[in-house]
Amino acid sequence: MMSQFRGPLAVAAVSLIVPLVATVAKPAPSAPPASPAEPAAQPKPAAPPASSAPPKRSAPAAKAAPPVKAGPTKAPSAVPSVRQYDAAKGPGWQPQRSTRVVVAPGDNRALGDEGRLLAQELKRGFSAAGAGRAGDIELALKPGGAPESYTLTVRDGRVRVTGADEAGVFYGTRTVKQALAADGRLSEGVVHDKPAKPQRGVMLDTARKHFTADWIEDTVREMGDLKLNQLGLHFSDDQGFRIESDSHPEIVSEQHLTKAEVRRIVKLAASRHITVIPEIDSPGHLGAVMDAHPDLQLRDTRGVATPGAVDIANPKSARIVDDLLSEYADVFPGRYVHLGGDEYAALLKRNPELSYPGLAGEAVRKYGPNAKVQDLATGWLNDRAAALRPHGKILKAWNDGLHAGGVVKSDQDREVEYWTGKEIGARQPQEYLSEGRKVVNANDEYLYYVLGEPNTFTYPTGRRIYESWTPLVLRGTTPVPARYADQILGGRLAIWCDLANAQTQEQVARGIHLPMRALAQKTWDAGTPTLDWEGFKALSQRTG
Repeated sequence: MMSQFRGPLAVAAVSLIVPLVATVAKPAPSAPPASPAEPAAQPKPAAPPASSAPPKRSAPAAKAAPPVKAGPTKAPSAVPSVRQYDAAKGPGWQPQRSTRVVVAPGDNRALGDEGRLLAQELKRGFSAAGAGRAGDIELALKPGGAPESYTLTVRDGRVRVTGADEAGVFYGTRTVKQALAADGRLSEGVVHDKPAKPQRGVMLDTARKHFTADWIEDTVREMGDLKLNQLGLHFSDDQGFRIESDSHPEIVSEQHLTKAEVRRIVKLAASRHITVIPEIDSPGHLGAVMDAHPDLQLRDTRGVATPGAVDIANPKSARIVDDLLSEYADVFPGRYVHLGGDEYAALLKRNPELSYPGLAGEAVRKYGPNAKVQDLATGWLNDRAAALRPHGKILKAWNDGLHAGGVVKSDQDREVEYWTGKEIGARQPQEYLSEGRKVVNANDEYLYYVLGEPNTFTYPTGRRIYESWTPLVLRGTTPVPARYADQILGGRLAIWCDLANAQTQEQVARGIHLPMRALAQKTWDAGTPTLDWEGFKALSQRTG
């Protein structure tokens, strides 16, 4: 979504100082919090208390570990929870003074970064392509499994993490890290783990509120620990354009990220197997661009400017947007680009053709006598997609930008980010699914964290997501039929900054702490959780 409705967590670094260091949260910042508490019985205060949502930054504190001996057999403590654990008899494993992280021979090129990161986090040695020994953590690729899957084996005094790909091995190291933070040890046995959904992430509205590069990087680190793999940056809207531009520097807001900062974020994200997805929303939500180019503003028959809407009958509008899409395609080398497409104000009129005869005439000229303004808007998004096709990108758009009927059809390969069925032009989820489209769940009734809670929005709670939401719940509280499960690619928690000053960055971090963990759990394993909410909340505190 966007509009007047728009709507990261910190890594608790595990330090192991002989024999073990566990994480302990710092006190919360002194600024008055402004987002809801998780316990359901409380009235909605400004922000979650520290007991339910630890602050964004954490610090290690020493915790002595006993000698290795048989302990209670249990699955590793992790968020999201591991999906399969086969217990075995044995003493389990604890890190020792001599523990190293070792990458299997032949895998150092692929897994060296994952191994060094874990060794740094555990404050242990690292060996590239060395032979493992008792007490070590060994990392290796084992092709043939599902994407992002891993196996974690604790046996004979050592830990072995194998994965179908680099991401899978990385996720196995996240389980090791969290389990040691929570319990200081790993039980004997084997974990088989993989995600239920391929897209699991967060979207951040940096257009309405400037977020610093450091804050975004901390969010990326935390997302990586939670096995989330997408970060969307909505950096262009009516209120601001927040990334440096060489092609159109005149549109850039005073507070913005430099390209060097963005590249640093993208590089860090890649090391955590997170794809950063840029969004330049059009043909609506282009107010910051039109502030510098008022001649592109859409106007009605009275000459009154239509807020946020660009004149899509003006060829210059397309040239500027294509310039920007092409410029940032190289800054964001990942597979995805988000085209927006929602809430084009011309289509919110009762009779767009009567209100905007210039658009109506251009629609007929381009697409024939039966074409309407809706067709011109659909053609606009198709044309932006065509401009990006040489870059090999997969395109996304908000669901209300894919219209029913009309002369012009939306490209079939465009992924639908479903946020609402209430906007003009929006349809019920099953309509998109029945067309065979792939859908990402951004249900605004569960997954929209909108600063200041404007209109009817309330801050989402981890409990509600954990207990009531699944990827099948695309609109309202009713799931779509299970036969569509494979078309639903996952879900994203959307942080919109409609009232930008309603919360500080730190308050946002505290407010999304548990909602993000709940989303991670429900997109990793879409089934009914084993733990009740209180158990999951306690697990989230223990794992960092």
